[in-house]
Amino acid sequence: MIVILLGAPGAGKGSQAELLVKRYQIPHIATGDIFREHFKKETPIGKLAKEYINKGQLVPDQLTNDIVRDRLSQKDVQKGFILDGYPRNLVQAKALDQLIERHGWKVTAVININPPQDILVNRISGRRICSKCGAVYHVTNKKPKVEGICDVCGGEIIQRKDDNAEVVLKRLEVYENQTKELIDYYRNQGILQDVSGLEIAKTDKEVVQILGE
Repeated sequence: MIVILLGAPGAGKGSQAELLVKRYQIPHIATGDIFREHFKKETPIGKLAKEYINKGQLVPDQLTNDIVRDRLSQKDVQKGFILDGYPRNLVQAKALDQLIERHGWKVTAVININPPQDILVNRISGRRICSKCGAVYHVTNKKPKVEGICDVCGGEIIQRKDDNAEVVLKRLEVYENQTKELIDYYRNQGILQDVSGLEIAKTDKEVVQILGE
């Protein structure tokens, strides 16, 4: 099973992916997580990618394609995987097509999680993360037990630079401009399915109807 999750920042791709991992026992591959691991290790790729992300821009295609290609060469993907945050545009989609064809795989479904923009802005601008372990919180929807302190590890809770409202709006604009062709590309192949993204439980139910138990 190969599932591609599409959706703007804050659409809920990560939350949905967690549920899919538990249900289908296949790995969740999120380009954002891969890049953040590079940030943490301060690798050359991480430093370069961070410059783009902090400005609300997308990481160049070739850099992203190389990282995904390396991840999909690992053994744990043989029974399938969930892609979250990739591909982001038509260039990346065609690179992924070539990779999938080379392995003899087939995409099961492309799921487009599509909540309204005002919900996206609220979700992202209110999001906070632990600077130590990466646990995610929200200023209204998921507060820590002690303000500013992570429930999991006791680390400091911060707002990512690219999560402030001004950068969020720019990220959403970039996403829409970059992915319109991508959505049309998969829709024309007959493998794209739209889901609401309003609530986790409702979205999960819609996704299960698409993929099956």
